[in-house]
Amino acid sequence: MEDSIQRAVGRVIEAIREDLAEQHTVDGMAKTAMFSKFHFTRIFQRTTGISPGRFLMVMRLHRAKQLLLSTSLSVTEITHEVGYASVGTFSSRFSSSVGVSPSTFRRLGGVTPQVPIDHRSVPQPPVPAIQGTVHAPESDRAGERMVFVGLFRDPVPLGRPVRCTVLERPGPYRLESPPPGQWYVLAYSRTRDKQSYWRANPEDQDALIGAHGPLTICRRPGSMEADLHLRRMTPLDPPILLALPVH
Repeated sequence: MEDSIQRAVGRVIEAIREDLAEQHTVDGMAKTAMFSKFHFTRIFQRTTGISPGRFLMVMRLHRAKQLLLSTSLSVTEITHEVGYASVGTFSSRFSSSVGVSPSTFRRLGGVTPQVPIDHRSVPQPPVPAIQGTVHAPESDRAGERMVFVGLFRDPVPLGRPVRCTVLERPGPYRLESPPPGQWYVLAYSRTRDKQSYWRANPEDQDALIGAHGPLTICRRPGSMEADLHLRRMTPLDPPILLALPVH
């Protein structure tokens, strides 16, 4: 049953990818998956970590990132190419998800001087830190990988992290002064020898991801432990939108 669900969700994602300008609806996606609308929405979120509508948004913004870097199309042309009717709406969603505006993303060549984060003041943090170890698959060339680790509201890396770090290779990490609430620790890794290693591509077998959570940050002694085990990224995983720095 699980395999048939994944195949159904995969059909929907492929249909979205083939025509991002189409005004995809949840009803239409459910028909493609051959499930009722209610059941489809539940299995899609369980499989990918986010709702069909949010996945569509991520796919559109990911394609916009590619077009900004590989074409001379204007921001307005790209807006319509990826299915947005309003340049303002597109630019706002791009900026909140990627961390910089479309024009800045293009000017910077897809990377940033530093990770754009969601600054939250925590005068007396409930716990001093979240810490743990990022583990790569045994067969992987772990020493040649960069790893981004961030603290997010969602089980997938949408928007800016509230805390983050970049590691030279898989291993120990520490996120200082996490704010109270429920969070997910998420990791994304690419090999260092690729010039564009932070430019996520769901079809690139080099990309590894990992997750731990949800973690509820409340007052307790000592740091919280959260190990991360990296795995291969698949087409069922939403692309990484956040602009990340080259080290």
